[in-house]
Amino acid sequence: MKNLGLVAYLDIKESLRAKWFYVYAFVFGGLMGLFFISGITDSVVMGFTGLSRLLLVFIQVTIIILPIFILITTVKSIAADRESNVLEYLLSFPVSLKEYYWGKLLGRFVTVFFPVIVALFIGVAWGLMQGGQMPWAMVTLYSLLIFAICVVFLGIAFLISTLVKSHDVALGVSFAVWIVLLAFIDVALIGLMMQNRVNDEVILTIAMLNPLETFRIGAIALFDPELTVIGPVAYYLLDNLGHTFLMLYAVIYPVVLGLLFALLGYLSFRRRDLL
Repeated sequence: MKNLGLVAYLDIKESLRAKWFYVYAFVFGGLMGLFFISGITDSVVMGFTGLSRLLLVFIQVTIIILPIFILITTVKSIAADRESNVLEYLLSFPVSLKEYYWGKLLGRFVTVFFPVIVALFIGVAWGLMQGGQMPWAMVTLYSLLIFAICVVFLGIAFLISTLVKSHDVALGVSFAVWIVLLAFIDVALIGLMMQNRVNDEVILTIAMLNPLETFRIGAIALFDPELTVIGPVAYYLLDNLGHTFLMLYAVIYPVVLGLLFALLGYLSFRRRDLL
């Protein structure tokens, strides 16, 4: 555990020296500042105002930005260490493969999760100072959703990083994965299935296996428990799953999937040629 903590600490320090971390933190911090300047907390859209309105806009931006940021900054983690011979140097010390891999994952989780959650609570604190009411349930569930989406995309990124030896290839693969999850399953695949008259339940099942789609549905359910914005699909989801189970699924499923991908990445890392 000591070596694991040291590897995680080393990865955090390495991230703090990299420019991407400050760009990453500036994006989310800057977004919150932009929201305050633009007066979003004072506007009313579909009945949402104050902190609820702020969180609604922030979560819409997070859906797009957070996954790709995690992928492009994490996917080259092990691949870059392998190319620069840092991996060979670290393994010359009494550090096991398990400690190195899970330490890197833990350190990277801290660096990708911390700026987003800090930006969230800065926004909440500002809203409270402006006289808003604290939506405790919404903030807690949103924090859990951010935690879940960070875990699943870190797992995907580490799996890709162990399967490829070049960080350039890793970046290309990660971008392709993001495009597939963001656009292909939502637009192309579902549209193709509907044209071929595939059973609606099959389409919805495939869509809900997409962690990004799960995050979206969970985020929508935070602000719209009846899921009215997604149309007739809401009746199927709520009738078969219910609001409570749907929220649990939106949090637990991505975490389990991310840990599974991370475990597959570790097994690949342990069995493949390290250098």
